[in-house]
Amino acid sequence: MTDIARHAPTSPARAFGRRAALADLRADRGALLLLLTLAMAAVLLVTLALRALGESGGTNSYAALADAFLNGRLHVDACMDEDCALYDGRIWVIFPPFPAIVAMPFVALFGTGFSGFITLATLFSGVSLLLWWRILERLSVEPRTAIWLVLAIGFATPLYYVTFRGDGVWFFAQAIAFLLVAVAIHEAVRGGSLMLAGVCIGLAFLTRQFTILYLPFLFALALRPDEPLISLKWPHWRRALALALPVAAALAVYLVYNQIRFGDPLDTGYGYIAAWSPDADDMISNRLREHGLFSSAYFVFNALYLVVQGFHARFEGPYLTDLADLDPSGTSLLAASPFVLLAVFAPMRRPVVIGLLVIVAMVVPMLFYHSNGFSQYNVQRYTLDWLPILFVMLALAVKPGLRPALQVLVAYAVGLNVVTVALLALTHPAG
Repeated sequence: MTDIARHAPTSPARAFGRRAALADLRADRGALLLLLTLAMAAVLLVTLALRALGESGGTNSYAALADAFLNGRLHVDACMDEDCALYDGRIWVIFPPFPAIVAMPFVALFGTGFSGFITLATLFSGVSLLLWWRILERLSVEPRTAIWLVLAIGFATPLYYVTFRGDGVWFFAQAIAFLLVAVAIHEAVRGGSLMLAGVCIGLAFLTRQFTILYLPFLFALALRPDEPLISLKWPHWRRALALALPVAAALAVYLVYNQIRFGDPLDTGYGYIAAWSPDADDMISNRLREHGLFSSAYFVFNALYLVVQGFHARFEGPYLTDLADLDPSGTSLLAASPFVLLAVFAPMRRPVVIGLLVIVAMVVPMLFYHSNGFSQYNVQRYTLDWLPILFVMLALAVKPGLRPALQVLVAYAVGLNVVTVALLALTHPAG
């Protein structure tokens, strides 16, 4: 071959052929990655089904609270977890009441030993994923990208973990709240009923208190791009009131609920947890006794576990070769679900900016809270309260050019959950 031939420019046809071949190769890799991720998701679903079938009952304090409601009282006869309160000689389930109302028909039929909480949580999470598919359609997300985002929500965020642990009072509540927030976002993006969105946020507040902060985000999400955020015109006020009034009613219910229980509408009862087990020698009890519900002493721990701490399996024995357990304080959001970093590419539209402010308003107080979600594995479950906002941002951010990065990061995150479930089966064989 002559030097001229060797350095001759590539013909347009040949260059086009090479680009087509590279595109086919990327498509093949993407298809294989999707199949692998779907297979791992199937493993997680089978594991979830087996856990639901093996649920024994008698572990979720919302069953006790549902029984109390059915018998016309607010205190319970017995506590099924360690986060009850002892006040005025009575035992109280301190958490907001709506999940107990959800459980009431099942407790009425099967008693406080009802063993279907994981099944209910699975149903709620499944409906949430269906709603998120429709939300992504409304946000004009391409189907190939939407598949990956739904896989991420279902199998690479704390949603899977709280569903898996739905027999516990804390996790069951988060599965319910996530569904209610999904309904509210769906109504906002489709231009539906803001009254229904407000009712859902009100009920979510009676499940997870911080969800009340969704109101400005939902209002911004429901506005057309050409509409002002603030206006004195009646149609604007009418929509704002439709969204806010149900939440105000829920807030009034909660204040009355606290007044009846603890003699103060602003007293949630969390401060009486330590009185329930005064001799307990664990992290939560010690923190409550020494530092209280909120303290700057918790900041570094909570901040590192939120954004830095990696997946951690602990080994023991003289050679550190015996697998002991996983870190019950969890794994940071960025380590367990690194695909969320792609949200930095979201355009700075009005809902995104307001959503970021709402996230900050939720995150900052929790950095000083006595618990970061303990016990948990490979998640920071409190992030589930604001992750729906981040997924709206991801929906706006992940264009076709970013899809390969999303695919790899979601596949990795789902795989890490499979590893977590496998290690938990080895270290916690009883459940």
